[in-house]
Parts: sequence; C-alpha cells; structure tokens
Amino acid sequence: MRILVVEDEDAIAEPLVEGLSREGFAVERAATGGAALEAATPDVVLLDLRLPDVDGLDVCRRLRERSDVPIIVVTARGEETDRVVGLELGADDYVVKPFGLRELIARIRAVTRRTAARPAAVEPLRVGPLEVDERARRAALDGRELELTQKEFDLLAALARDPGAAISRRRLLEEVWDTTWYGSAKTIDVHVAALRRKLGDPGWIETVRGVGFRLRAA
Repeated sequence: MRILVVEDEDAIAEPLVEGLSREGFAVERAATGGAALEAATPDVVLLDLRLPDVDGLDVCRRLRERSDVPIIVVTARGEETDRVVGLELGADDYVVKPFGLRELIARIRAVTRRTAARPAAVEPLRVGPLEVDERARRAALDGRELELTQKEFDLLAALARDPGAAISRRRLLEEVWDTTWYGSAKTIDVHVAALRRKLGDPGWIETVRGVGFRLRAA
C-alpha cells in the first residue's frame, strides 16, 4: 500500500515515515501542499492542515475533486468546526495530534477496507425525478446533474437505497463515515443541510425525530 504523508515538520514527518515503513507501507513524503498536489495518486493520503504554502483544507478539496483516494487529516487543529469542514470537503477520517502509530494504522486499514468494500450498483437508483448512479458516482434531478462532494453523494446514496424508510443517525455514521471516533453527529446535519440546498427542496430529506432521516419516496 502506497501512503503519501503531507507534513512540513521534520520532527513529525520523519518518525511517522519510518514507523509506517517498518509496518510494510511504501511511504512518500510531501512537505508542502504544492508537492502533494503534484505527487502521483497514492492509496491513502495523510494530510496535515498547517502547511507553509497552501491551506490543508484547500489541498483536501482539490485532491477530492480529482480522485476518490482516502484522505485522513492528521492535525493539531482539533476544534469541531475544523472537523466538520474537513469532512464536508471530502476527508474520510480526522486524527488529532498527538496520536499513536497503532491507532493511525488501524484508521488507515479501516478507510481502505471501506473503500474496497463499497459496492457498485448495476443500475442507478431512481426516486421519482432523482437518479443516483453509484457506479459512476453521479446524481441528477430532473436531468440536471447535482454538484455534490464525496460525502454528500455517499449520504444521498445511503438514503436513496431505501426511499421512504427512516435511516438512523448511527447507521448513517457507520455507512458513510465508518465512525466510532467522531462523537458528535453534527456532521450529518451539515451534510443534510447542504443536500437540501442542492436538491432545491428541503422536503426531499425528511427529519425523523429521535431516529434520523428519510428520503421522500416518489
């Protein structure tokens, strides 16, 4: 497995690269955001947010625009707002420094398992005028393609697989974020609000009080 470590501080990057290499990973380091964006696409990106040239959140967004590579943010910025923004821009996990190597490796394996296990639907999911094509990772409403982030698409697909059914917050966190690390479910509300705006009608996604959400059946 090829891992790209995006970290400008030698004191952090060097032992991290050495530790991951000992565990059998092929590791490349980028000390700047520019170098990370120019590097060949790896299997996993470990991304610091405080970089000397480009904000790490911008690097995350630009990587996600061109690839579905799993991105794990590894940073000292542990505020909830940073977590939510990172997730909304497409990060798959968020690790706050300081961290243990064993925990980080477990997270790497978790995100790669989830990516590898994601099923590709043979036929697009259709709910009235809404079409969700999991194979092509495209969604359209009344024939108009929706501009969705990776997590917005995954959330919409999770709801569209069973339209009309109430899907619990816990299930959505597990299916979309594979999360046991993120204690707050606020990130779901952020993504639901974004989806409602992009769908143009908040009634598409209904809140089920005390449970979670459901996609309106056609």
